[in-house]
Amino acid sequence: MTIRQLLGSDRWILREATLANMNWSRTRFTLDDVDASPEISHYFTNFPSGADFGLADDEGGVVKAVAWLVHFSADDPGYGFVDPETPELSMTTFAAWRGLGIGSSLLSELISQARSRGVPAISLSVEDGNDARRQYERAGFSRVGRNASSDTMLLDLR
Repeated sequence: MTIRQLLGSDRWILREATLANMNWSRTRFTLDDVDASPEISHYFTNFPSGADFGLADDEGGVVKAVAWLVHFSADDPGYGFVDPETPELSMTTFAAWRGLGIGSSLLSELISQARSRGVPAISLSVEDGNDARRQYERAGFSRVGRNASSDTMLLDLR
């Protein structure tokens, strides 16, 4: 596993990862849909901004997984918004690399780096039926809210 920091030049990867996240169960969206929808595209269009950061498992230019934290405002919240001080997690292990522990390792490293940066908590949104929920629960996230068919989950890092 080769982990590196995500850069602004990686927005194209985050765009692809966001599409994969939106299509976790079946094809529901296209890249055009993601680009045209501000409530979806804001997960990558301004990354990194302020205290946002993320990681990639990148082996020789092949990105296997990404995990990143984005801060949102109450005026422009993410799906798992809790408050402006709590960044929201997005992560994707690309299809060819799932089931190998890559996502869990990357999430663990992201949480460790968030703690060392003084991030107080991390939130996320996960839809019903998404197997990633088990990974988040194993990492210590717990349900704090509900929106339609998704749970908002929170990991307190204090």
